[in-house]
Amino acid sequence: MSGVTLAVSGGRGEPVDKTTKQHAAVVGAGSMNLMGSLRVIELQLVAFVLVFSASGLVPLLDLVFPALVSIYLLLLARFAFPSHDGSGGAQPIFHGSKFFQAYVIVGTIVGLFLPLAYVLGGFGRGDEHAVKSASPHLFLLSVQILTENIISGLSLFSPPVRALVPLMYSIKRIFVDIDWIHNVWLNKTLPANPHHKDILWFWFGRGLAVANLVYYSINLFAFLVPRFLPRAFERYFQEKGEIYAKEAEDKQPVIINKSHTRDKKSD
Repeated sequence: MSGVTLAVSGGRGEPVDKTTKQHAAVVGAGSMNLMGSLRVIELQLVAFVLVFSASGLVPLLDLVFPALVSIYLLLLARFAFPSHDGSGGAQPIFHGSKFFQAYVIVGTIVGLFLPLAYVLGGFGRGDEHAVKSASPHLFLLSVQILTENIISGLSLFSPPVRALVPLMYSIKRIFVDIDWIHNVWLNKTLPANPHHKDILWFWFGRGLAVANLVYYSINLFAFLVPRFLPRAFERYFQEKGEIYAKEAEDKQPVIINKSHTRDKKSD
């Protein structure tokens, strides 16, 4: 959820060698099974997005945010950072270590699966406050995953544009998680004479909100900004330099031939 879709693989169906597969396994939470499971639940995420959008559980500003981001990404891809050779989605941007493997697993559990369980549990318990508090976070993360999966297979988007997807969604989600913390820590109290299950549920919601704020703050300031984004720009300008160098080499024989033709005419 930290841009792991973009980091692991570019195009769908792209043939990769053994080394690339090993790197992808590391970044993609230790195995391609995790990414495979994310691909399987894409339709479920679409369903969640539609349900959240139609149910009134997500504020209007959060609903509009993905559309604004998509428009901005298209503008960047067209005018600011166009793909040089149509290979923008062909290669992973970032190769992680075993520590990064564990980091992504934690992010997937804390950011996606536990909030999903919290929302579904809130429906089951009739806890509308819990459902409404966590739904904006889950909505934005679902849209982010879908966006990453879509643009990772399109050569239209260069590495910097692809890297900006998790960056922008993480910034927005931090503010959403702050609201989540405010709702479960300040606006929600235990009922009189609570059952032990009510107490566990109450503190589970509080702890989950704090865990998401901490994780995505670390993700933004310790990974996406100092490492992921610079790596994307480094790749972009490296590819740009290679293309310019190749174009210069292609033009050189033409200049030499023209020079020889002029020499013969002068003779």
